[in-house]
Amino acid sequence: MTTHSLSPDILSALEGAVGRNGLTADTAGMAKYLGDWAGDYRGGALAVLRPGSVADVQALMRLCCELGLGVIPQGGNTGLVSGAIDTNDASLVVVSLERLNTIRRIDPDNFTLEADAGCVLQTIKDASEAEDCLFPLALGAQGSCQIGGNAATNAGGVNVLRYGMARDLILGLEVVLADGELWNGFSGLRKNNSGYDLKQLFIGSEGTLGIITGVEVKLFPKPARVETAYLGLASFEAAVALFNRARRACSDLISAFEIIGSECIELARLIEPGMTAPVAASVQVLIELSSGPNIDLNGLLAGFLTDAMEDGLVIDAVLAASGAQARAFWSIREGLVEGQAKRGYHVRTDLSVRISDIPALIERARRFVATEHPGWIALAYGHAGDGNIHFNVLPPLDLPEAEARARGAEVTAGLYDIAVSLGGSISAEHGIGRSRRREFWDGLSPAHRRMVAALKTALDPKGLMNPGCLLPSMETLP
Repeated sequence: MTTHSLSPDILSALEGAVGRNGLTADTAGMAKYLGDWAGDYRGGALAVLRPGSVADVQALMRLCCELGLGVIPQGGNTGLVSGAIDTNDASLVVVSLERLNTIRRIDPDNFTLEADAGCVLQTIKDASEAEDCLFPLALGAQGSCQIGGNAATNAGGVNVLRYGMARDLILGLEVVLADGELWNGFSGLRKNNSGYDLKQLFIGSEGTLGIITGVEVKLFPKPARVETAYLGLASFEAAVALFNRARRACSDLISAFEIIGSECIELARLIEPGMTAPVAASVQVLIELSSGPNIDLNGLLAGFLTDAMEDGLVIDAVLAASGAQARAFWSIREGLVEGQAKRGYHVRTDLSVRISDIPALIERARRFVATEHPGWIALAYGHAGDGNIHFNVLPPLDLPEAEARARGAEVTAGLYDIAVSLGGSISAEHGIGRSRRREFWDGLSPAHRRMVAALKTALDPKGLMNPGCLLPSMETLP
């Protein structure tokens, strides 16, 4: 890891930009900002800056631009691809947005909300609900991830098939550019066909073009009715067929459609030992419908499931009789993710294919693991309604971690190859970060590379914004 130090004069200047409480340069104070929650990445930095206002962000960016100092924007630090942690270069500063955490405005008449980038997603969801509205972005990390980070990574989650990714939920952004200039892209308009949609440049850019300081999002009417069912099926082919049927029978009332391979259930029990899956089947589906007050949602879902069972598509089904039972169903889905982290290092992927290719992806990936890496345990689950499968692989428990990580890189490469061979993507929702940068860049066409490089050069000519993330160094850009 490359390491440098800051002179007392530069430290004093940085402190002047963000205030005494906004700068941390000691090892202990910086520790929580330099490691990810899963324990996969550990990095370094010259200092952690915690601006308390948008003006502070502008001041520190003007200073960093003058000094040529690289900046890593950081939200809730819940990412999984080392987008907010540099494991190779400690000559940068981390800019945490955690102190910019105010909800600026809620407008239930126009179904919009404006918030500082450091607002925790759950806070935004709770504030929306208090106004009888819904902000539908839903992630396992919603209690700690921040809306600015959600925008910068184009976060997904369980409700994408109905409401879309973060990109689809954002009306406007406020961004501090690399030279400290402020761009305010708020308007509150649902339709604005006035040239380039500049906010889209920053959504999914992972902090490589500027620092998002404010987000304006769409709200929706809070559903009056929610129905949840947990299903057992014989195969992933049956799960995809069921989803296609559900889309036609239930239309856009479907808010979630999750598939879980039965092999994942033991991981959920690591979090909740007494947990029992509602059904016993090799493939399990969690389906949720939501609507306004005047729809017989229970009757719709029950009738749909009755028909699917009579046709042999569904083996078993449990329709939640209460909100508590529905939450218990969801705890299985959430617990299996936490269980993997508790077990230790594992290969984690975030693959995306066409919905119809989900069975082929899982079948080929399972065969690859069984043939090339015997003893490793393959797990398949994900947001089947939008083609996003998390195909993860656990190493044998007795394999030393260093060897497991080395072998894990081979497993990951093989899984990426399978997804790409099906016309898919190596990143459905987690982003590229630093851990997938080479695979991402190698997979781009020359024209795609030139356009990306042109944007980076235009908005960040000195290459100060999150260097090493998403893109290769400025010197190697076309």
